[in-house]
Amino acid sequence: MRFRRTDPNQPRPQRSTRGRMTITAVAGALCVFAFAPFGWWPLQIMGLATLFYQVLRSDSIKSAALIGWAFGLGWTAAGTHWLYVSLHTYGGMAAPLAALAVLLLAAGMGLYVALAMGGAAWLRQRWALPLAAANLLVLPACWTLAEWLRGWLFTGFPWLSAGYAHNHSPLAGFAPIIGMYGLGWLAATLAGALLLTFHRTRWIAAGTAVAALAGGATLSLVQWTMPQGQPISVRLLQGNVPQDEKFNGAHVAAAITQYQRAIMEAPADLIATPETAIVMLPHQLPTDYLPTISEFLKSTGSQLILGIPVADSQTAYFNSVLGLTGQPGASYYRYDKHHLVPFGEFIPLGFRWFVDLMAIPLGDQTSGADIQPAFTVRDQRVLPNICYEDLFGEEIAAQLHQPAAGQQPATMLLNVSNLAWFGDTIAIPQHLQISQMRTLETGRPMLRATNTGATAIIDGRGQVLHQLPVNQSGTLAARVQGMQGNTPYILWGNRLLLLLTAVSLAAAWFWSQRTKKGPKAA
Repeated sequence: MRFRRTDPNQPRPQRSTRGRMTITAVAGALCVFAFAPFGWWPLQIMGLATLFYQVLRSDSIKSAALIGWAFGLGWTAAGTHWLYVSLHTYGGMAAPLAALAVLLLAAGMGLYVALAMGGAAWLRQRWALPLAAANLLVLPACWTLAEWLRGWLFTGFPWLSAGYAHNHSPLAGFAPIIGMYGLGWLAATLAGALLLTFHRTRWIAAGTAVAALAGGATLSLVQWTMPQGQPISVRLLQGNVPQDEKFNGAHVAAAITQYQRAIMEAPADLIATPETAIVMLPHQLPTDYLPTISEFLKSTGSQLILGIPVADSQTAYFNSVLGLTGQPGASYYRYDKHHLVPFGEFIPLGFRWFVDLMAIPLGDQTSGADIQPAFTVRDQRVLPNICYEDLFGEEIAAQLHQPAAGQQPATMLLNVSNLAWFGDTIAIPQHLQISQMRTLETGRPMLRATNTGATAIIDGRGQVLHQLPVNQSGTLAARVQGMQGNTPYILWGNRLLLLLTAVSLAAAWFWSQRTKKGPKAA
């Protein structure tokens, strides 16, 4: 057999857009290993570098957008595949439709990356950008703006945003200043720097990388907040009620009895149950249920946060927690979830047909106020958030910066969740990682009381101090110190990060203008 000799002087054929899309889809999917429970954060930087390289090698703006879309598709489909469990196993949706719904969500999330990469390619072409300017300034800025846009447009879906992968990386020190999206911007900048390893501007890239990594390590030593008052004793309950039994009338009585016993098992300054630990409305409970608990609280000096739905009318239902003190004549504290989950807790306009394909209870709820008071427990002020709400760091920061009228800022955070909807999947450690990022941004400890996990206590520096095994019933007891003071992120939210991306784009334009006046850059 004869082999045809390849002429080394002939140019190599360009890879097709479809081929580049395949590469970036795989790279995006592999980025799931950068997040919890795996934590291989350098893999994310390599994945972004792969995306940027393929975009830079594309031959048109359309091609760049398609390559970005494929990356976002792979990223979301691999990272949120557990949504299939909630839709099919517990939501009752037919398996093919549930799989299609997950893919459609991934395709929709891919549009944000398509917008970012198409926009970056357009700017590079319009401004005739040098390679270093594209890699270090434009691509990271466009990526970050798309991530931020994904976090609020159509109520937002910031799950698996890039910054979450870096709660334990050297970049984590920047979280109290520029937040989770800022960490994603720095990761994208490191990806751009990686591509310049063999370029003549590699010294600029190396300096950028060293500054980011060393800066993060140095900032992690800064103590932004300080202890407030005395620690409180807490007991966090994990009922491990199976999702297919939680709303089943035959099992509800056993579940509410289980939680009543767990609450009254031992005293604590604060006892907290998971989200909708009680699935009945307060007036539907046995007449002696809450009075019995209140008597226990009164006799022991304990206070309780109870996850329970509340109705203000026949059409206004809230996913709430009630705070009980057991003091005679004292009114209940109440917090209502305000950032609801599309399709799970409210029905977007025109999508009633989609929700009707599932059997999800409490699926059309009312949103609470954006700013709500904290729950006072001895020297501490505990600010609840319910499940999905702790994805929105800027909203939590806003409640700390400008608390409810007449109140001091909260000293600790409390997340109550029910992730049984997603079975024994990576959704549980991913959500724990999200809570860790909120503690880094705010310098406050986070208490997590969940149905199946991860029930945990996280300190104000993002470290998990205590955690119950997942998918087991139990109680997590510990003493927790509240913290006071403001991090820069509490004061500025995402505004500083948005300013930095604007400065990056402006710097790229000035760089391009200087290049046009001098020798042509590679």
